[in-house]
Amino acid sequence: MRPLLFPIDDQRVRFYPDTPMATLSTLLPGRRMVLITDQHVYRYHKKVFAPFDTIVLRAGEQFKVQATIDGLIDRLIQLEVDRTTVLVGVGGGVVTDLVGYLAAVYMRGIDVGFVPTTILAMVDASIGGKNGVDVGQYKNLVGSIRQPLFVLHDYTFLSTLPKREWSNGFAEIIKHAAIGDAAMFAELKKNNLDGYRNDLVKLRRLIVRNVRFKNRVVVNDPFEKAGRKYLNFGHTLGHALEMQYELSHGEAISLGMMFAAQLSEKKLHFSETNELRQLLIGYGLPVEAGFSAQKVFRSLSMDKKRVKRSVDFILLFRIGRAVVHPIPLTELASRLKQYV
Repeated sequence: MRPLLFPIDDQRVRFYPDTPMATLSTLLPGRRMVLITDQHVYRYHKKVFAPFDTIVLRAGEQFKVQATIDGLIDRLIQLEVDRTTVLVGVGGGVVTDLVGYLAAVYMRGIDVGFVPTTILAMVDASIGGKNGVDVGQYKNLVGSIRQPLFVLHDYTFLSTLPKREWSNGFAEIIKHAAIGDAAMFAELKKNNLDGYRNDLVKLRRLIVRNVRFKNRVVVNDPFEKAGRKYLNFGHTLGHALEMQYELSHGEAISLGMMFAAQLSEKKLHFSETNELRQLLIGYGLPVEAGFSAQKVFRSLSMDKKRVKRSVDFILLFRIGRAVVHPIPLTELASRLKQYV
């Protein structure tokens, strides 16, 4: 069981790409682990949690808030968790965000590891160290950047993943391809969602490719000063839609990518919007939806990527090449009205 080592700053994050959850306790011999998961993962995979102290959370983005962190801190105190304990988040993006943030603030920082159980968490949420909670309608407004000690992929968790969650995760895979891997974009066009669901070898190869892609970006820019900003493609509008409407993260990001692609047409003469549209449709993702431009604009005006009176949008020159492009808030309000 030889891990891939990802050096980020002075830390070496260990990635175990195909490792049974049963081996978790052997990764850090002698260290106490406390596992945190959600009710859905626990219900389907209860046996794997039996050897550990486990905290089970209510599932859903609506619980990714500071009140949940406060309750978790109380529970850690009851369990007498100290600075030598390792917290392990076992779940999707909500769980990894919460547990990473919890580890960053409890006792001013303790070690954390992740066992992502969804496609989205495997290729995105568990990689890079971003953690946080939502505040009202603002997604991830409060949080930290703290790298995990390890990320472990046990693909048996995907056996209970609903098809909608597969599409949800592939939105981030398509995003990676669009901003920096034209060859992967071409591969995705040749394949389809059911093909990856039914071919574990092909799926593993794709997931590891995405982990390597995101990690390269994070290693070069751990605190989002330059190239890591490209990972926000589709997320500026997407986060606002996700917090305002009943959309999964991937569905909201899909809509955000289409908006950004249309902006790219106008700003950069991007000519591949239809190719992106067809790929998203092919993987079960939405490409258009009605929404209140005024309501969404209020969220956008408080986006973390806002700088004074503009928002840094990620646009495309072409598939595989992205750029940061500031859009004035006044222009953004007008574009949103045209989009809907």
